[in-house]
Amino acid sequence: MRLSTIKLSGFKSFVDPTTLHLPTNMTGIVGPNGCGKSNIIDAVRWVMGESSASRLRGDSLTDVIFSGSSARKPVSQATVELIFDNSDHTISGEFASFNEISVKRLVSRDGNSAYYLNGTKCRRRDITDLFLGTGLGPRSYSIIEQGMISQIIEARPEDLRVYLEEAAGISKYKERRKETETRIRHTRENLDRLSDLREEITKQLAHLQRQARQAEQYQALQEERRIKDAEWKALEYRGLDGRLQGLREKLNQEETRLQQLIAEQRDAEARIETGRVRREEAAEAVAKAQADVYQVGGALARIEQQIQHQRELSHRLHKARDEAQSQLQELTQHITGDSAKLSVLREAVAAAEPQLEQLREDHEFRQESLREAEARLADWQQRWETHNRDTGEASRAGEVERTRVDYLDRQALEADRRREALVNERAGLDLDALAEAFEQIELRHETQKTSLDGLTEQVEARKHALAGLQEQQRASQGELAEVRKQAQAARGRLSSLETLQQAALGQEQGAAVAWLKSRGLDSAARVGERISVESGWENAVEGALGQLIEGVLVEAPEQLVDALGELGDGRIALVSSATDNASFAPTSLAAKVQGPIAIRQLLARLHTAEDLDAARTLQRNLPEGDSVITRNGERLGEGWVRVSRSGAAKQGALLREREIQELRTQIETLQEREAELEHQLSSFREQLLAAEQQREDAQRQLYMAHRSVSELAGQLQSQQGKVDAARTRIERIETELAQLLETLDTSREQAREARAKLEDAVTLMGDLQGTREALESERRQLTDARDQARDAARGVRDAMHALALTLESQRTQIASLSQTLERMDSQRGQLDTRLEDLVAQLSEGDSPVETLEHEHQAALSERVRTERALGEARTLLDSIDSELRSFEQTRQQRDEQALAQRERISQRKLDQQALVLNAEQLEAAVVKAGFVLEEVVNGLPESANVAEWEAAVGQIDGRMRRLEPVNLAAIQEYGEAAQRSEYLDAQNLDLNTALETLEEAIRKIDRETRGRFKDTFDRVNSGVQALYPRLFGGGHAYLELTGEDLLDTGVTIMARPPGKRVSSISLLSGGEKAMTAVALVFAIFQLNPAPFCLLDEVDAPLDEANVGRLANMVREMSEKVQFLFVSHNKATMEAARQLSGVTMREPGVSRLVSVDLEEAARLAGAA
Repeated sequence: MRLSTIKLSGFKSFVDPTTLHLPTNMTGIVGPNGCGKSNIIDAVRWVMGESSASRLRGDSLTDVIFSGSSARKPVSQATVELIFDNSDHTISGEFASFNEISVKRLVSRDGNSAYYLNGTKCRRRDITDLFLGTGLGPRSYSIIEQGMISQIIEARPEDLRVYLEEAAGISKYKERRKETETRIRHTRENLDRLSDLREEITKQLAHLQRQARQAEQYQALQEERRIKDAEWKALEYRGLDGRLQGLREKLNQEETRLQQLIAEQRDAEARIETGRVRREEAAEAVAKAQADVYQVGGALARIEQQIQHQRELSHRLHKARDEAQSQLQELTQHITGDSAKLSVLREAVAAAEPQLEQLREDHEFRQESLREAEARLADWQQRWETHNRDTGEASRAGEVERTRVDYLDRQALEADRRREALVNERAGLDLDALAEAFEQIELRHETQKTSLDGLTEQVEARKHALAGLQEQQRASQGELAEVRKQAQAARGRLSSLETLQQAALGQEQGAAVAWLKSRGLDSAARVGERISVESGWENAVEGALGQLIEGVLVEAPEQLVDALGELGDGRIALVSSATDNASFAPTSLAAKVQGPIAIRQLLARLHTAEDLDAARTLQRNLPEGDSVITRNGERLGEGWVRVSRSGAAKQGALLREREIQELRTQIETLQEREAELEHQLSSFREQLLAAEQQREDAQRQLYMAHRSVSELAGQLQSQQGKVDAARTRIERIETELAQLLETLDTSREQAREARAKLEDAVTLMGDLQGTREALESERRQLTDARDQARDAARGVRDAMHALALTLESQRTQIASLSQTLERMDSQRGQLDTRLEDLVAQLSEGDSPVETLEHEHQAALSERVRTERALGEARTLLDSIDSELRSFEQTRQQRDEQALAQRERISQRKLDQQALVLNAEQLEAAVVKAGFVLEEVVNGLPESANVAEWEAAVGQIDGRMRRLEPVNLAAIQEYGEAAQRSEYLDAQNLDLNTALETLEEAIRKIDRETRGRFKDTFDRVNSGVQALYPRLFGGGHAYLELTGEDLLDTGVTIMARPPGKRVSSISLLSGGEKAMTAVALVFAIFQLNPAPFCLLDEVDAPLDEANVGRLANMVREMSEKVQFLFVSHNKATMEAARQLSGVTMREPGVSRLVSVDLEEAARLAGAA
């Protein structure tokens, strides 16, 4: 891998986009102090992830952005991009397939920084990880500055170790170790939290197990209460029927009374309807009389209004006549004044019009003179422009020919130098030696590739073996988790069954338990726990034994008879625990039971049958006192039958006991399997560790082989490039030499022609100078004449414009006065007509007012008549309203009585509905409890009463309260807690396994780190010892470790220049320290060469001899390593194959100029 291109934009002094191409392995950067050379080194360091502003020679990271200059404004962001040639696939991982890799960094003024890999945004860590193990990095040994030389040589042993670690490629191991330590710390923290959780869940399990047993007893009491409560509600339902029947009879009586009231109400409503019809007729008569009164009143008002109007009209006519006479007199005065003004204006206009015409003629004459003067000046301007054009062409022709002569002379000189350089270069190329070296490298490369294929197959085989072991381990872990899950579920089931069994066998009855405890028999076995029954006959045995199934087994029951007096309340059965192998009849129930002899003897006279039919047949032949029982517990004796199918808890005690024994056996089996699987997992972990070690060893060998193949491939490619480049170069040299000879002849001929043309151009420029002076004198005369004509024309034009404005104003006033006089004449005629009309209206007098007075008296008489008729109609209407009120009162009384009756009926219905609702609620409660109401009612005895059943429910409630508080969710919580405990146990196992794996990984990393570091230290030490005498011309140097532990020991360097015996490196001179540091760095490069090396003025403290030795060393190492160096020393510059100059022609802005020295030498030689 090599650095092919550096792109900068806005970075420090490189404000413009700048691209530095690096085609060779020896590129020098030169330029004066302060021009920005070291900014290129800073750019590379910055884009590779440098986060310290001080190492970039700034106070903050935004200081790398161009901050402006005297001629430029600051920019908003800075970008640097490095393009790497990865055709040899030095970079591994996901970017191994890319032949070119781009690394870019961008920072803006607001402090935002972004990284890009091949154009994709990424993290800073991704950039760091990309170069781990390659020797590249912002602070690696691949970037060496003048100050860094002293830092290396004077570094503490711990800091100097870092360079060896990077050379050994163990920086990525350290990163992995750091991550693994973090994961171990997190795993241990998780284990601590998990231990706390497991301890807490264990406490919860014990507590929840007790609560679950109590909850199961509580649920049994709940079931019993459910049955009693349903029967209680059925009794209440039965008592509601009588109350409902009496309520229905009362409801019928109330509804009859309601119908009677409704009939009386409807009769009153009919009378009211008739009265309303009569009232409407009377109301219409009142309305008609009222309308007549209103009509007469309206006519009377109109007549009075007309009289008032006639009087007001006469007053207005007298006033209008006086105003019209006044307006006519004022208008006549205005007409007389405006006529006089109009005559004066017409005389002034007639006098001004001849003067205006004279001024217009004078203005036209002045304008013609001005146009003639401007035409003469325009003709001169054309002749002047033609002269300037001829002069410019002559001057440019002379300058072109002069420049062409200089260029052709330089071209000829450069061609001579280039030809000489090409001849010398052609003599120094040796194709045979290059081809022989290529064949040797190719043979070594093929041999190493063959070895690599074998190692690859070995690594794949190790991986497959490791994957197989991991798969077996995962399968065992899954099976172990399943076994633990089954065992936990079985333990939960066993605990529940044991709790139920204790309740079923009477081990929780208070008085009996206390009596047994006082006799030391509280832990004695019960009958149900010690008898074994043939499968299918459990129900029959339980039905036959009844309460004896919870009997306590003792050695001598008869000895405890006297002590039974202390029992008090409660019940207890004592059974002898003696057993023997006595035989019983095959058909007897005792033959199907194994256990205490007393129980078997009790069952000896009870015979078995498969079903009822077989039982009836068998019963006929049995001796007196014997009976028959079926599998389902149906029992037949002489003259009696007993069937017991109760779902009580005792009924399944034997089946439950069998399941308990089976669960105990199952748990033991699962525990044995769990132990086997744990042992198997331990074995798998040991095998995995061994397989992982083998895979790591094979992987390490493969890595070294890959590295060797890659190095040989790089050497092969480099050598092939040298052979091809030499062959191509020879061909180009021959072609270029021929072209140079032709170019020399052509350049000399063209130079002779250019000198002749230059002489002609100089002669023409002398002739044109005399013509220029005559034209300038003529221009002054023409300009003066034009200015005089322009001033005369401007004076006449101003006078003409002033007179024209005055004349136009007078004409406007004449037109305005004429229009005003016409309008006033029209107004005077209108006023004359108006006066005549007013005089005629006033002559008519007061005749309309007398006629209106007679009409007013007739209207007053008509109003008196209509008011009398209105009073009679209103009297009739009041009489009818009185009758209607009487009928309405009767209707309202019946309505109120009916409403009260309805309320009584509604109340009866509500009472009925309440009883029905109560009955429905009782029925719903019974159904909700899981019963059918009719069946429960029919099953109750006639003598049953509510109080008795209520008392029974109260007793059950008392027993339940004594158990309270009860956690009914404890059964489910116990199961969930048991599952969580199992899950946490599995998690604990997984975390411990992971912790062992991580700790083993740490040990592997430490072993690998120690081995790599020791190997690197020895090889770098050998390199220092070999390089130091070459750089100093004698003396010796070596490295030594400061501690015993290779994981953290420091490294120091000891150096003794020729003829000196120094006890400390700090006693060396500045140059000696620099050369010692260079020896160390170059020794590291020989071991693990980074793709490129940046040297920033490292030769500054060296004398000429040491600079020469350093330059030779760099030139030799450039065969494998790409060098980019900044220098002011001529000897160092001579070692470069390409020089890139940094200039600052514009203050504060750096620019780049690149020169291929080999190409330059060839051009110089050709010249």
